[in-house]
Amino acid sequence: MFAVMKTGGKQYKVQSGDTLRVEKLAADAGETVQFNDILMLGGDSVVIGSPLVAGAAVQAEVIDQIKGDKLIHFVKRRRKHSSQRTKGHRQQLTLLKITEILADGADKTGVKAAMGAGSVPAAAKAAAPASAKPAKAAAAPAAAGDDLTQITGVGPAAAKKLNEAGITTFAQLAAVDPETFEATKVKPEWVDQAKTLV
Repeated sequence: MFAVMKTGGKQYKVQSGDTLRVEKLAADAGETVQFNDILMLGGDSVVIGSPLVAGAAVQAEVIDQIKGDKLIHFVKRRRKHSSQRTKGHRQQLTLLKITEILADGADKTGVKAAMGAGSVPAAAKAAAPASAKPAKAAAAPAAAGDDLTQITGVGPAAAKKLNEAGITTFAQLAAVDPETFEATKVKPEWVDQAKTLV
């Protein structure tokens, strides 16, 4: 059985027992990682993903973190005197040994997913802001009292100014005299609407 997997922007055809060099992963030597981006499974029956095969995975053991062969990048510009430059580069790679190809049940294995070095998991990116926003939104109404933006003509900016002036509930706004209140501008229709909402 073989699989075609995707990692580091490249695709690899792998079988159990293969040794593979891939773009650097955030894993130490001896760890087991799992690749969940499987494009195709081959063998007795061929399964082609659209774009990925659901539930399939490839597990591999990290052998070592290595550097690739040195690449020389030589830049020479014609018709310019002494305009030559040589740059060298050695790509950071991870050496893997493929241990197992799973056709299904990849989410129940408990093996950590392979991630590129310096990358943040998509699930963590999505979960962090999503969990932070509701907590912040829940804290604001609890601290602020009533939602003053329910009054016609009071937007978020006006509600903020009213909160800074000490008006956080409809009852407080209903008790305000628009002509004598000096902390911020209060319209008479706001006071009338607040009285009906109270």
